[in-house]
Amino acid sequence: MTTGVLALQGAFALHQRRLESLGEQVVQVRSPAHLDGIDRLVIPGGESTTVSMLAERFDLIEPLRVFARSGKAVLGTCAGAILLSAEIQDGREDQRCLGVIDISTRRNGFGRQVDSFEQDVQIPILGEPAFHAVCIRAPVIERVGDSVTVLATIDSSPALVRSGAIMVSIFHPELVEDLRVHQLFLSL
Repeated sequence: MTTGVLALQGAFALHQRRLESLGEQVVQVRSPAHLDGIDRLVIPGGESTTVSMLAERFDLIEPLRVFARSGKAVLGTCAGAILLSAEIQDGREDQRCLGVIDISTRRNGFGRQVDSFEQDVQIPILGEPAFHAVCIRAPVIERVGDSVTVLATIDSSPALVRSGAIMVSIFHPELVEDLRVHQLFLSL
């Protein structure tokens, strides 16, 4: 199986390293043609408006939407969660979202860069120990639809959610050595 990592901006190289350490073949996705032949996709964190603009510039919005709706596994982290969401609150007028998971996200919901934080989070599906979540200008998931399962929370807000084969986190699992979130993604 081959996993693609959207490589337009953000922490794509760290995701690639984590996945390769699990034995995955990884392809960096920068054009619609790169989506051909991949079995899963990671949309990493970064700056959500920049990722949206670059995806539009490289004609990736619709191909990413089609891929995510195909039933193949997709993991979105931080900005990736925003891109995958059905609605973006406090986004720029020209910012696009794919609308493939029924959540509403608020950019920088926990505050600005200086408000970034780390916190141990209980993720029951992963068992013990708690997962060390790194939140950098993290979005807040303001609303989850009926088709969405909350797998973990931070400050009583959804932090890791799943709907079918789509999973999103507001934190950056690629920034820690703990590979359990990536392993869960690979099992979808």
